[in-house]
Amino acid sequence: MFTQNFASVTNLNTQLVQVTPTLIAALGMALVIGTEGVDLSVGSVMALSAALLPLYLGYGLAPALLVALLGGALCGLFSGTLVAVAGIQPIVATLALLVGGRGLALVIANGQLKDIHNPALLEIGAGRVVGVPIVVVIAAALTLVIGFLVRYTTFGRQLVAVGGNRSASALAGLPVRRVLMVTYAISGVLAAVAGVVATARLTAADPSAIGQLAELAAITAVVVGGTPLSGGRVRVLGTVAGALLMQLISATLIKNNLPTSASLLVQAAIIIVAVFLQRRSRA
Repeated sequence: MFTQNFASVTNLNTQLVQVTPTLIAALGMALVIGTEGVDLSVGSVMALSAALLPLYLGYGLAPALLVALLGGALCGLFSGTLVAVAGIQPIVATLALLVGGRGLALVIANGQLKDIHNPALLEIGAGRVVGVPIVVVIAAALTLVIGFLVRYTTFGRQLVAVGGNRSASALAGLPVRRVLMVTYAISGVLAAVAGVVATARLTAADPSAIGQLAELAAITAVVVGGTPLSGGRVRVLGTVAGALLMQLISATLIKNNLPTSASLLVQAAIIIVAVFLQRRSRA
């Protein structure tokens, strides 16, 4: 209403493309929060996957993608092991990787931005399928996969049960440790995919910039989308709606010449309001 030409096909298409990395990372975050945890490392995992890509693109796109996704899976498995086996609080376990993961990414990339010249990877960032950007197709496909996983599989029901009451789930014979480790591993893989998408869009691997504050954006999308921080529920479509809402709000502020810092303040305020409303709803 307040931004000229905002409700245009071109602008909405741009907003969809820009939100895809956040949305993909938020899908993994929703699963982790559903177990009553949190993954603060998604931004660093995005940076790590971006740093790994250029090292193996000489062997082809498929090996490079495999290494990047494997790196994300190992990071998630590391965090999941600390949470499930060592009993460390999720915020502490993933905070360690938040710091160390980006540091490792910068070491791998020698602290330098590396341009991407692989045509297949660049096609992912700029190509279209029947007029729809490939990155949007990837995000939509992953949304369907995660939605199916949560709603129609045994693992999805176990995940929700563990988040609702971990002790009762263990007493009922559910594989609590395995569920937690797999959940964090999936979050790591999705964060790696988000890093690949961001790299393809930027046409460069920049570990110092890719994934910055991605964890804030992902948590905001999940919480605004209706997934409670107390666990026991995962709202996949709500997460998508939350990511789109936050993207549109940020874009509106920027297009009206407000600084990026204003957007961050708005996101923080929305998180507080969303959590407050959830608490009142549960009460």
